Amino acid sequence: MRYSWNVACEVMRLAPPLQGAFREAITDFVFNGFSIPKGWKLYWSANSTHKSPECFPQPEKFDPTRFEGAGPAPYTFVPFGGGPRMCPGKEYARLEILVFMHNVVKRFKWDKLLPDEKIIVDPMPMPAKGLPVRLHPHKP
Repeated sequence: MRYSWNVACEVMRLAPPLQGAFREAITDFVFNGFSIPKGWKLYWSANSTHKSPECFPQPEKFDPTRFEGAGPAPYTFVPFGGGPRMCPGKEYARLEILVFMHNVVKRFKWDKLLPDEKIIVDPMPMPAKGLPVRLHPHKP
């Protein structure tokens, strides 16, 4: 199921379940010419990292092979956060995602009714029209 997890990771890269979070600057620093004083609250965005061409070449392209081998550099792919504040349910979510994918793929053939449906973020990523699909059970 390694490739299945690569597919799931690429989906979460393009539409992360976590949009970002607030952090507090622990020292004064300069970022892109802006002085950020110690103690300021900062917001980091998973989308801005996940769609950065510096971290992911051709960021709008769906490419599960990005996650083969060593995968992305640390802290460039953060659908569950990172470091000491990483989501404690990450491995449970991984299990649930893989079991769901396995059952959908093995039990059904499915067709998207709107093949070019866009993803909107309000505030979480979701299909603009609800992702209508037609399921056809596989015959035993």
